[in-house]
Amino acid sequence: MQTHEIRDRFTQHFVDAGHVPVPSASLILDDPTLLFVNAGMVPFKPYFLGQQNPPFESGTATSIQKCVRTLDIEEVGITTRHNTFFQMAGNFSFGQYFKEGAITLAWELLTKPRDKGGFALDPERLWVTVFTQDDEAAQIWEKKIGVPAERIQRMGMEDNFWSMGVPGPCGPCSEIYYDRGPEHGKEGGPIADDNRYMEIWNLVFMESIRGEGDKKGGFEILGELPNKNIDTGLGIERLACILQGVDNVYETDLLAPVITSAENLTGTKYGGSHESDVRFRVIADHSRTAMMIILDGVTPSNEGRGYILRRLLRRIIRSARLLGAQSHTIETFMNTIMDTMTPSFPEIADNRERILRVAVAEEKAFLKTLESGTHRFDEAAAHVKESGATVLSGEQAFELHDTYGFPIDLTLEMAAEAGLDVDMDAFHAAMEEQRNRAKADSKAKKTGNIDESLYREWVDAHPTEFVGFEELEHDSKVIGLVRGGAKVNEAAQGDEVEVILDVTPMYAEGGGQLADRGRIVIGDTVLTVHDVQKVGNKKLWVHKATVENGGLDVGQVVRAEVDPKWRHGARQAHTATHLIHAALRQVLGPTAVQAGSMNKPGYLRFDFNYTEQLSPAQLEEISLIANQAVDADFAVNTFETSLAKAKEMGAMALFGENYGDQVRVVEIGGPFSIELCGGTHVEHSSQIGPVAVLGESSVGSGARRIEAYSGMDSFSYFSKEAAIANALAGEMKTPSDQLPDRIAQLAERLRAAEKEIENLHKQQLASQTGELLNNAETIGDVKFLGVKLPDGVGGGDLRTMAQDLRGRFGETAAVIVLASDNGGKVPFAVAATPAAVDKGIKSGAYVGLFGGYIGGKGGGKPDLAQGSGSDAAGIGAGFNAVREELGQL
Repeated sequence: MQTHEIRDRFTQHFVDAGHVPVPSASLILDDPTLLFVNAGMVPFKPYFLGQQNPPFESGTATSIQKCVRTLDIEEVGITTRHNTFFQMAGNFSFGQYFKEGAITLAWELLTKPRDKGGFALDPERLWVTVFTQDDEAAQIWEKKIGVPAERIQRMGMEDNFWSMGVPGPCGPCSEIYYDRGPEHGKEGGPIADDNRYMEIWNLVFMESIRGEGDKKGGFEILGELPNKNIDTGLGIERLACILQGVDNVYETDLLAPVITSAENLTGTKYGGSHESDVRFRVIADHSRTAMMIILDGVTPSNEGRGYILRRLLRRIIRSARLLGAQSHTIETFMNTIMDTMTPSFPEIADNRERILRVAVAEEKAFLKTLESGTHRFDEAAAHVKESGATVLSGEQAFELHDTYGFPIDLTLEMAAEAGLDVDMDAFHAAMEEQRNRAKADSKAKKTGNIDESLYREWVDAHPTEFVGFEELEHDSKVIGLVRGGAKVNEAAQGDEVEVILDVTPMYAEGGGQLADRGRIVIGDTVLTVHDVQKVGNKKLWVHKATVENGGLDVGQVVRAEVDPKWRHGARQAHTATHLIHAALRQVLGPTAVQAGSMNKPGYLRFDFNYTEQLSPAQLEEISLIANQAVDADFAVNTFETSLAKAKEMGAMALFGENYGDQVRVVEIGGPFSIELCGGTHVEHSSQIGPVAVLGESSVGSGARRIEAYSGMDSFSYFSKEAAIANALAGEMKTPSDQLPDRIAQLAERLRAAEKEIENLHKQQLASQTGELLNNAETIGDVKFLGVKLPDGVGGGDLRTMAQDLRGRFGETAAVIVLASDNGGKVPFAVAATPAAVDKGIKSGAYVGLFGGYIGGKGGGKPDLAQGSGSDAAGIGAGFNAVREELGQL
């Protein structure tokens, strides 16, 4: 049974039982505690936490949620049990049914015949576990379902009690296991061997509220939940292993084709050795996870989600090279995994080119990183050998891993080739320290959720009605006030307060558009509104305001007024954002996809996924297309329709956004631009005014940003640019349209003059160098030249002169030390001829010696080193120290 069929059967079973099918949420949710969605229940968290009431009339739901967990990324491939991406199928009940209902529904699906929509698992091979104290669940399994008592095992808090890890809902759980047979381990059920007995489904019975404490039971049960809820999770990949008769997920229909592709690219066969099998599994697992993360709009970077993606892609590339790949591999792996995953995630087909562009660009970048990392390794290895040691420190290995993206297995391999060992204990200690910092940071962020329960009364009973698309002023009732994180009944002059209105014309921040500014007035009372935010699944508008005069009470009817000038500018900028997006796609093609935006009156910035810098010609064309759309006076139409209908129309959606069944579509000029958007817009494109594209820049690997002005801000910008151009034209006595050529001519003349000055400078240094040879003194059988050059000579010139002098000494053993006072800094250079190096003289050692007398330090190679200090008074003493050291040779 193919994986996509397993998904379909699961969903249909619960739909037939009255559950509402909920599409998988994006891997990226607005949750400060998570980089990625890591469990099937995460999108339902507000309902379980009691922050919101579930929107499902039946009180039940079912979903197949895509999940990513990366805490154990280094363990992937070592065993066949770790995966970074997985699909979690679940059914959820919010007070409708409890233990018996959940157990019965799960058992029916697992055991009923395939021709009736089930999975037809042999009931005799199914085992269950329950919480130690959960007699009720044990009784249901034995008396209602008929599972023999000997196949029902009890486990403690760590295994069979669930919570989110923070205060909130919790409860016992019951897990269903499948006996894979004696070839997979010993008898005795899950307690005896959880490899032979594979967990496939976890049924969580949320009935209590827990307090502070750790996950393993070190917390107090504070009481019972008002409603007993059900949250279950079935592992699609694990069930696929069983139904496809394979040993592990890497042999299922989803990942096995990637391993086959890797075999073809590398010439190595899977199953040959544990070491190579680990690499094959890394390629398969990480290819799928990276592809799904890119699908949801992430691009590689050095922090957060982008850093995780970068690590995954680089582990793929390195694993392929270690298996024998000689050329680029990412495109093949991505194409293969997209083929296997598209039946379950059809949206992959529309994003195929973009996914390939992002992944291939990172591969090219990493191959360059390998070059720089290799250079850093060579330097570290040379230093170790020079010191007479044979072990590369764990700190150096960790630096290569953490700073240069150098995998530890590559460091180990290169160290072995160089005849060195690596202090792996110290490396692991550094890695553990990093993990502990990450865990501490994650734990700290778990307090970052907004306590939306404070607003639940209003969310449930009085969702805000937004009338701002049609009106800029409206009479509204104050239904709530919040001051200092607590509900209050009144607010006085000077208070910073959050105002909840039943109706509002003020736009709340969203879709990249900043919130409206405005006022709330009643009589002599005036509140200045400086921000508006949505809470409660975007149902409630919260107006953040300052009471400028008078006071305000709950229950009063007030006048809510949008600042019309602010709104006008915001509408211009937001609509201009749509024009820029459409122009980008015309110039760059469909792979240039929006990755975020911000617009406010007169200004916009637009981020998009693209791997190359835009040329001036491309930027000029984008500006031209956007302004042609303004000049065309396109009608701007907005309407609501179903999400499915909007997609049929070709409406663009923002990656990472979760849309409901009904969406708002903004159409500009028919096919010119059509997007899903909840912002405010002008009625005709000409109302935007001119659009001034300021330029574009990089905001991370694979991500670019365009910035632009709109309306009067564009006019002001163009006016200033014209004034500057006119001033330059007057100064250069050149018509303004000829300024670029004139400036280019002057720049070329300047470069020629600078080059001539540089050549004269080099000639002057060369002449000085010849004269300096006469100052060399003999110490034993070594020549020594120590010279303080005139003030102002920089470190680069010192280095050049030291190299020249070293060559002029020929086969003579000589040491040269040059220094200068350069505006409070004391640069210096040390050089040693080949004959001096043969005697054991190392320039780096003399840099340390000399630097100690001038308050400085430095480094380099045996034949040339340099540094810088801060005390020119010590130069003479430094020369003497070098003389004494040479005299002791």
